[in-house]
Parts: sequence; structure tokens; C-alpha cells
Amino acid sequence: MTDSSAADGRVHYDVDPGGRIVTITLDNPARRNSYNAAMRDELARHLDRAAEDDDITVVLLRGTEGVFSTGADMNNAYGWYGDRAGADGKPAKSRPSQRRRLTVDRKSFGFYHNLMGYPKVTVGEISGYALGGGFEMALMTDISVIARDTRIGMPATRFLGPALGSLHLFFHRLGPVLARRMLLTGDILQAGEVEHLGVFTETSDPSGVTARARYWAEKAAKMPADGVVIAKEAFRLVEQSQAYQGEEVASYLFHAFGTNLQFAPGEFNFVKSRAEHGTREAFRLRDEHFHVPEPDIS
Repeated sequence: MTDSSAADGRVHYDVDPGGRIVTITLDNPARRNSYNAAMRDELARHLDRAAEDDDITVVLLRGTEGVFSTGADMNNAYGWYGDRAGADGKPAKSRPSQRRRLTVDRKSFGFYHNLMGYPKVTVGEISGYALGGGFEMALMTDISVIARDTRIGMPATRFLGPALGSLHLFFHRLGPVLARRMLLTGDILQAGEVEHLGVFTETSDPSGVTARARYWAEKAAKMPADGVVIAKEAFRLVEQSQAYQGEEVASYLFHAFGTNLQFAPGEFNFVKSRAEHGTREAFRLRDEHFHVPEPDIS
């Protein structure tokens, strides 16, 4: 059974004939399955629908055309904060107020918080790219199968600073050393580089990701549904007591403050560069600014 009830058809909800597994697919391949606010809200509604269905035990999250997700669509960064009109009636180009940022970011991190404490088993089929919010979702899945060549990271730290995302999640799932490296440099890694750390359940050859993710979904679907729900609540209690103290406030608070930076001379201002040169060129200039050649120590 398929339901593509999103307003623009970019999130799909497919229930297996057996009824115990639902596959939720991000379908925005032109932008590497990035999502805007409306698309993320539709994803949240699908997750709520599965959570309320007593017949569903497992949710398999994936993206179309071999890409998981590149996270929030930054083509219109201020669009996340709503349509604001200037004095001339045209869309406002000024930065949103802190009260607006806090209101919006509280909702954004509410989405991730709900996914982290989701009552059903979540399985991630992760390939191609898992960046930004896509990286966070990949880390939040209970069972994650990732292709070795998948690009992972938080590239937005290179133009909005390191205080982004769910910091508790990064330090708990990645460990403090890797978390600091990725957030303080904006490095994008291949999943195979961190395979030895056990960040993901299974690291696979790209050709095997879909089959392996399906294997884990079917394996988890055989578990007693009530037992899964009880276990997931127990897992959430343990994680919150051990690792996520303050997560309710810290993540969205630091994100809201961190997205209102002042840039010193010589620092890269992505928003200004995008306004002057367009999004594609701004990304090129960003990568050029942050490139530091490796030292030759041979």
C-alpha cells in the first residue's frame, strides 16, 4: 500500500503486505533528497502515523536514487523562519529576530527529539550522502546500514559555526574526539573511514546497502511489538539519564544563537556570498576558503 499524500509528493509511505514494516522514502533527487520545512513536516506526520499504527513494528528510512539526505535545503536558508515582508512588501532580507529563531528552532529540534525517542524500531538505509540533518537522522536510527563511500558530516558548520545540531547526540554517538573534529573543521568523511569505530550498525559495499537494510528490518519485525515499544521507552530513559541531560534546551538554544553570527574580516560569510554570487558559487567559494592542503611529510 502506497500513500504519497505530501503536497508535492516528495515523501512516500509504503506499508509491506505483512503490515509490520513501513518504508518512508525521501524523494527529492534533484537536490540530493534535502528537505524544506514543509517536507520535514510531512515526514513527521508519516512518522506519527506509523507510531500510532499498532500493526507497525519497524520503520525503514531511506532516500531515492542512492542518496539518503543532504539535510535541510539551504537554497533559501531564511525561508525556514517563515515568509517575512519588508517595508516595501517584498520578502525581507534581514536576519530574523532571536525570538523567531528560538520559536522555529524549538520546533526543529522537537522533530529530532521525537525521532530519537521513537517508539518503533527505526532502520536507516544510508548511501550517497548523509549530511547535516540527514547525518543526524542517520545517527538517530536504531539500526543503520551505510555504504562505505557515503559522505557524512555537518558542512553547515563552515558557514554557521560549530554549535549546530544535537550536540548531545554527536558526543554520545560519535564520541568526543570525532565529534569535535567534525564540528570544529566541517570535515566531510567517507563512512568507511570510521567503520572501525562502530558508529553505524553495519558498513556495507554500496551494492549491498538496500538488501542489508531490508534484512535488518525483517529481522527486527519478528520481535514482539509490545516488547519493542517497552524496550524503546527503556532505551530512551537510559540515554536521557546518562547522556542527554539538557538536550531539551541546549540544542535548539545554541543553534538559534549560533545562526546569528557576526563575521570578522577574512572569515567566510555564506549568506552574504550567496546574495552576491548565488548559491552554487557561494558553495564553491566556501570550499575554496576552507581548503587547507595536507602537509608533505614524506
